[in-house]
Amino acid sequence: MHVGLLIYGSLTTVSGGFIYDRNLVRYLREAGDRVDVISLPWRHYGLSLLDNLNAGLRRRLTQAAFDVLLEDELVHPSCFWLNQRLRPRLSYPVVAIVHHLRCRERHPALMRRLYRGVEKRYLASVDGCICVSRTTAKDVEDVVGRAPPLVVAPPGRDGLPGAVSREAIMARATAPGPFNLIFVGNLIPRKELHTLLAALASLPQDDWRLAVAGSLNMDAAYVAAIRGQIKDAGLAPRVTLLGALPARELAARCAASHLLTVPSSYEGFGIVYLEGMQFGLPAIAGTAGAAQEIITHGDNGFLVPPGNPEALAHHIELLIRDREVLLKMSLAAHGAAAVHPTWNDSAAGARAFLQNFLR
Repeated sequence: MHVGLLIYGSLTTVSGGFIYDRNLVRYLREAGDRVDVISLPWRHYGLSLLDNLNAGLRRRLTQAAFDVLLEDELVHPSCFWLNQRLRPRLSYPVVAIVHHLRCRERHPALMRRLYRGVEKRYLASVDGCICVSRTTAKDVEDVVGRAPPLVVAPPGRDGLPGAVSREAIMARATAPGPFNLIFVGNLIPRKELHTLLAALASLPQDDWRLAVAGSLNMDAAYVAAIRGQIKDAGLAPRVTLLGALPARELAARCAASHLLTVPSSYEGFGIVYLEGMQFGLPAIAGTAGAAQEIITHGDNGFLVPPGNPEALAHHIELLIRDREVLLKMSLAAHGAAAVHPTWNDSAAGARAFLQNFLR
């Protein structure tokens, strides 16, 4: 099978969506498929709309000998009209990899209407969708107004190297010392690190430490605001901004932590929650999006409304004060991760879905 993959930027970009794309490409290539990556430049949303008029891109797509073209749904502004124009001239189907819809994020009402309109037209222009969660699949059906051909292929549980035993989880939960939290995510407003810092500022600082693992280069203004918030709240001795970490170092950080806290305003799946659970970390996430597909509130983590530092602080303080509850939730998180599909399991389902278009 000859597969094209249309993305923005580089496949090596550090984010959940690109982790998904990389694992799918790896699996396809290991299965003997040829995968050619077509990269479009990262640009402002409005400028990306102009790609629909890009003659070079149009020629490349019409002349390609793909069996199927995958498009990361992130490129929807570049293809929402182009796909429809090219449909009569393409010899292959077009399938979108949908992580989450931009129109489901928190934006001003006018912008959300714009994004919804563009995404609706884009999703109507493809032949099928690979969705990373049931929530995303429902969002696609809602925006399109019908149920397009799709498959739900969630991220795998085996994203980070290494493992942790139940005995190690028990020892970690009951050992004396400060409570170690970890936040994993690129520093952008949607991940709501600012809400986590506001919550921690209300707790006694001797009780906890926070490690922040994620790129500091995605949004310079937001990173500057975070640094200012840390300084103004006097949190500098307790908060460490680590930047993006290699997989083995991130795994080691997770293994040494007690709680993963990423209270995003929206997640199409939330690979990071699953990765943390692999190391027995209960997770605190936002209620919006697909985190509820991974986290059972009060069992292996907590779900909090976006932008609610009071609720966040309440749950963190509970686990700091009651290590027995922490232990119970840590073991539940570890058990939940163990029964989740692997990357190869999910990629096999996605590949089978693509092969259906070739028959």
